Amino acid sequence: MVMGDAASVPARVAAAPVSPRRDGRYHGYPFILCDPMLKTLKALFEDQIAQYVSADDPRDALPLAVAALLLEISRADHDVDDAERHAVCEAVARICDTSADELEALLASADEAVDEAVSIYDFTSVVNEHLDHGRKYELLLMLWRVAHADGRIDRYEEYYVRKIADLLHLSQRDFIRAKHAAQDT
Repeated sequence: MVMGDAASVPARVAAAPVSPRRDGRYHGYPFILCDPMLKTLKALFEDQIAQYVSADDPRDALPLAVAALLLEISRADHDVDDAERHAVCEAVARICDTSADELEALLASADEAVDEAVSIYDFTSVVNEHLDHGRKYELLLMLWRVAHADGRIDRYEEYYVRKIADLLHLSQRDFIRAKHAAQDT
């Protein structure tokens, strides 16, 4: 058995409980998470988005990820109305400088990507790579505006906005400030 080879670890060993000792080390059989496994997982997430992005321009990933996150918020309450759809279009155009011509095709691709996505991490990882803190805060503000577009914020919408804010590494202060700013407009 080669150390670090996840395939060589028997199932009963991999499932054994692991708990820290007082000195910070672990006893029991630790789950082996090796570098090749992490690379494989990262490639899997990147492939989820890559299938919707043109191979010619990797910058297409950002508008797709932003549109997907905004659509995820609009779908959270299981009722996407025209006001939310309009707010999504405005937000994507504002954050990604997308023209009206490209917007419909982008939203169609984003709709399909959201349907097939395993988690929202697929999209937030792209946003984290391409946007600085200020632009991520602007996206958070837009997420709140989409959630509030129908006149009320559903608990599921708030949950998703909070989850996305956490994955974008934005603070609780940013979360609350954006929520109040979106409600005031």
